[in-house]
Order: sequence, then structure tokens, then C-alpha cells
Amino acid sequence: MLESITITNEDILNQIKLSCKIPEIIEDIINHKMIENAAATVGIKVETEELQQAADKFRLMYQLESAEDTWAWLKKHGLSLDGFEIVVYNRLLSTKLLAHLFLDKIEPYFFENQLDYIGVVMYEVILDDEDLAIELFYAIQEGEMSFYDVAHKYIQDKELRRKGGYRGILYRKELKPEISAAVFAAKPPQLLKPIVTSKGIHLILVEEIIQPQLDNVLRHKIGLDLFQQWLNPQIAQVEITTVLN
Repeated sequence: MLESITITNEDILNQIKLSCKIPEIIEDIINHKMIENAAATVGIKVETEELQQAADKFRLMYQLESAEDTWAWLKKHGLSLDGFEIVVYNRLLSTKLLAHLFLDKIEPYFFENQLDYIGVVMYEVILDDEDLAIELFYAIQEGEMSFYDVAHKYIQDKELRRKGGYRGILYRKELKPEISAAVFAAKPPQLLKPIVTSKGIHLILVEEIIQPQLDNVLRHKIGLDLFQQWLNPQIAQVEITTVLN
């Protein structure tokens, strides 16, 4: 039995490589550099008072209610106080740039694209066997099994199985077209007939269709969508060189 383990920066980098996380980390780095450059170009700055307020909100969000909680969180994530300040600064800078570029565009975009923001609360089980999916569909319809029973028996992912196949609130563009068409034509609560896609055979329970309302959550989501639409072509024009030892 090992008495102690020492983990080095090299171990961490190797694990990142082996877990195939390099592309998404590089994407995050590129996004950050583009945001910094764009903010500097339009003259956006972060004032000390703003940074302090953002840090307080960050602690509240992550339930860091005491100095001990904060130090434990920093240790867990390998951050110093300076590193914590950089995390908060980067988030605040992104928020300010997003507001500068798109605050007055969110509402018009919402009204032009309302259909994209109709939400669905749904449960899903994906199977490999179409005959089995049809059999389970009729078993649920006739009350021989519940959707939860099916999810508990046939979902492999532990967390999704525990939630009974609950997928949360999803939007039209987050679903495959063949699934979206059936889901948003449903009259909840409704179990849909099995739908075949490239991922398998989908057994879906539609619990609720949520009509879009431009609240703060949706404003934030639309702002992020617009931000990413703006960022992607900017990145495409930049020559990127990655140096990994």
C-alpha cells in the first residue's frame, strides 16, 4: 500500500494529454487571449471596486462563506490568492466585453429567434435494439412498466440512470432535427414512439414544453450565443502555434 503520492506539474500535463483534453484547453486559452485583445481594443478596463464586487459574488456562488472555505477551495484547485484574482478578473472582463458588444442586441435577437428558445423538459433512454424499444414503449403505455423502471434498467451512465433519464431543459437547437420535430409537436405529458437516429433508438418522455420568456437566465444564454458567434470567425482568422514539450 502506498503511504504517500507526489504529483508534479509534469504528471498533471501528461494526464491532460492522456485524457485527450488538450484541444478543449487550447480552445479556452485562445478564447481568453481573443477576449483580452478585444477588450483592450475597445478600451474596456476592470476597476478595483468592480473586481472586489465580482470576487464577493464568486464566493457567494461557490458558497465560500469563510476564509477557511476559501482557502480549502484554492487548495483544491491549485490556486494562490493571485490566481483567484485572475480567475475573477477574467470572468468579469468577459462579462463586460459581452455587455459592450451585445447588450442592445439580445432583445431583438430573441424576438427574431423565439422558436429556438422554446424549451422542453424531457427524459430519455437510448437503446441499440429497435424491437426492444418498441416493446418497452408499449409496456410503458399499458402500465406494465414505468419510464423510471426502463431508465433504471437500460441506462449505462450512472448519474443519468439515477436521474431516471432526466435531461433537464433543452432547446430546439440542442436536439437532433428528427427528435426536435417530434418533441415540440408533443402534447405533454407524452411518451413518444421510438425515434431512430445515428446514436440509437430514443425512447423519450416529454414532461413539459416551456414557452420562452426573456428573463435574466435566457438573456445570459443569448448573450453567450452571440458572443460565441462573434468569437469563432475572429479565431478563424488568427494563426495559432502550439508549443508542447
